[in-house]
Amino acid sequence: MREIDTASAWAFNRQFPAPFDAGEKSFSHHYLLYASSGAFHLELAGRHWLLPPHRAALIQSGVQIRIWTQAPVTSASVLFTPSPAMPLDFDCRVFYLSELARSMVAYCMRWDKEQAVASLGAQRMFAALADVCLELSSHADDYWLPRAKSRELERALQFTQKNLGEPLRFAEVAAAAFMSERTLARRFSEEITMNWREYVRRARLISAMEGLTQPSANIAQVAGASGFESLSAFNTAFRLFTGETPSGYRRRIAVGAAPPRATAPLA
Repeated sequence: MREIDTASAWAFNRQFPAPFDAGEKSFSHHYLLYASSGAFHLELAGRHWLLPPHRAALIQSGVQIRIWTQAPVTSASVLFTPSPAMPLDFDCRVFYLSELARSMVAYCMRWDKEQAVASLGAQRMFAALADVCLELSSHADDYWLPRAKSRELERALQFTQKNLGEPLRFAEVAAAAFMSERTLARRFSEEITMNWREYVRRARLISAMEGLTQPSANIAQVAGASGFESLSAFNTAFRLFTGETPSGYRRRIAVGAAPPRATAPLA
């Protein structure tokens, strides 16, 4: 287990009762971003990640990120002081947070920065958590959306995201982005290396993953809200994307079980 100095790590435990957008920012510490309830959206470089309660992100200090939410969230995150004891050779990795790691994070929430200074037990617990998360982060997952490079394509992606539950037509998206369909198609190809239909399908499935974390919504409601015309089409697409059924996915994240090894994320 790595030895870290007292107060070189501490917890950030906070409830956000309404949607928020923290904007672009960076941190002077390595950041374990995790939501014990709800889901964070994380953006950096060319990718946009969804972080429901079974997924976390480990982010290197100084990396520019954007964090936002669409619904209430409870943060159960940890800040680690950069040191040889906490080496990160990557900007960010998103990974499945095991039941053990979730229990450790929950236990660590008793120590904010001031409390961590006075507790040798906090030092040891945060060091153990660092070891566990570094190991888990070596198996990063692939459930992300691409980010636009231009303002025009960003408008198209935002319009698409806001209307995933509706029948979408490419002509409407192009009009919302103030571009011709031909120009918009070229922007998709050049900026995010996938076409609009591929983006919509991936966005709908990731939206469904977020919806399935809400206990009050049934699977048919999640499918409809994510833009799928039938439950059978949703079940098939979801299984191809994640390697499990929507009901199996919901049961697994509820009990903290590990994901299936064989998955086939869309390109």
